[in-house]
Amino acid sequence: MKTTYNIILILLLYVLLPQSSLAADSVIEVSGTVKNTKNKKVIGNVSVSVPGTNIGTVTNTDGFFTLKIPTKDTTKGLKVEQIGFQSQYVNLQEISNPLTILLEPSGKVLKEVLVLGGDPKEIVTLALKKIPDNYSDHDNLFSGFYRETIQKGNRFINISEAIVDVLKKPYKYRDSRGEKVSINKGRSLVSPKSSDTLAVKLMGGPYMPIMLDAVKNGDHLFTIDEIDNFDFKMENGVMIDNKMHYVISFKPKVSFSYPLNSGVLYIDGDNLTISRAEFELDMKDKNKVTRSILQKKPLGLNFKPIEVSGTVTYKTVDGKSYINYINSKMRFKCDWKKRLFSSTYTSNAEMVMVDREDSPDKHLKFNETFGKRKIFSDFVENYWDEDFWKDYNIIEPTESLEKAVEKLKK
Repeated sequence: MKTTYNIILILLLYVLLPQSSLAADSVIEVSGTVKNTKNKKVIGNVSVSVPGTNIGTVTNTDGFFTLKIPTKDTTKGLKVEQIGFQSQYVNLQEISNPLTILLEPSGKVLKEVLVLGGDPKEIVTLALKKIPDNYSDHDNLFSGFYRETIQKGNRFINISEAIVDVLKKPYKYRDSRGEKVSINKGRSLVSPKSSDTLAVKLMGGPYMPIMLDAVKNGDHLFTIDEIDNFDFKMENGVMIDNKMHYVISFKPKVSFSYPLNSGVLYIDGDNLTISRAEFELDMKDKNKVTRSILQKKPLGLNFKPIEVSGTVTYKTVDGKSYINYINSKMRFKCDWKKRLFSSTYTSNAEMVMVDREDSPDKHLKFNETFGKRKIFSDFVENYWDEDFWKDYNIIEPTESLEKAVEKLKK
């Protein structure tokens, strides 16, 4: 299948998947909120990392983050960056905890980005050709934190998360051969109501950084040979990490037996590194989408996809880019034949890479890895403990998630 989402949606909706990573000895905890300096509104999905290390996380939708840092690295401070804002460096030695970090919108320099010219299709082609030069050329073992939630309407019926190891291979070839994921530890909360159980299962969550890595996995968006199947358009440029970026939208101009993605690529104007990719499955033919993503459902259940979308970001360290953050969202309706009402379900999954080891000595054993068709709920325990993660770096839960946890625990 050309679209990778056929790997993600397959057997459940009752329990999904999660992941996470990174533990450290002798750490301190730094927390804070990131806001827009102009209007003081919180900013979600902001990258927060320790310069010169592989340690990092992202803010939640409330703009809040917590980062556990080895004591020896606290003198390096924090680097805070988000699309459309000027990057901020925070000296941890001079500021009390918790922090309030204000990011300056980069609107004043957007005019410089807008003058970046060129044919968008040609720019994308050159960016694809430069992937082997711009991205990691050796094995990397990432620690990642993964969280997935399922909502029935506006009510959470499943919250799952985990710490995982992710082995990524060099970007010389645009395929996922040899890449693996293993689960270190995880936990899950599931609604006890029988009416919340639906025999449509979702799988592949821990496999996100392999299947949804649009730069590494050519099957997910397009390869150079397939670029003629899409139309490209130059949008207004933006700043990412204080660098001017092309913003190029794309959409399919041909039709196949499987649905294609449309979306936006953010490409560094200097070295043509793809820093961010946003994509959404073409929903014009719902039957085609259903055949592509749904592998099994109970007899008599109607499945109607509404949205299948995702975002992947990359972080540049010492001249090479690495996968940093992945988010995917699926919305669909399910109803039983001869029943009047249907229910809308939303599955949200996100993973952040919180640490990285270059050219690792550790190898993930095949019998310990999480395969494409395994179900995450089979590998974690159904319980919740506030001290479960201890010194691991995670994505902090939002207020709505905290309330949902309390309801499910009761």
